[in-house]
Amino acid sequence: MKTNEFLELLNQHNNKELLFEYAPGHIVPANYHITEIKNITIDAVDCGANTDFWKETIIQLWESPSEKGKTDFMTAYKALGILNKVDSIKPMVRDAEVKMEYSNSSFHTAQLFVDDVIWNDKKIIFKLAIEKTDCKAKETCGVPVEAEINSENSCAPGSGCC
Repeated sequence: MKTNEFLELLNQHNNKELLFEYAPGHIVPANYHITEIKNITIDAVDCGANTDFWKETIIQLWESPSEKGKTDFMTAYKALGILNKVDSIKPMVRDAEVKMEYSNSSFHTAQLFVDDVIWNDKKIIFKLAIEKTDCKAKETCGVPVEAEINSENSCAPGSGCC
């Protein structure tokens, strides 16, 4: 999901509670805060010597220990206020992919992409997912598609990749 799409959804549902599902059936608790907005530029070279360049907007979610047990979630309106304030200081790239950065005591720190969005009269839920690492230069590395599917070691040392 692009940053502009995320902001548009918050605008359209600004009277609703804002929830994030970080894993199937697991919601970021209501004591979360938006603690940082990162405008990230990735300037990369993959294992096939191909260059790539893109931007991302990372929204960091943090659980406040002093508000544990809180039941009222942040509204989309409040989140939009935070994002608009940040945008006035450091403008967000509207066509950049938006990701949520989150962790807790039983879930590792991860940058999660928006996989789906659902809403009802009271809340909007962003369903997040983990993006698996991948070899972008499979053809260059000689990684057959079936090897990628059938073997966890398709890019292992000596395989011709990386």
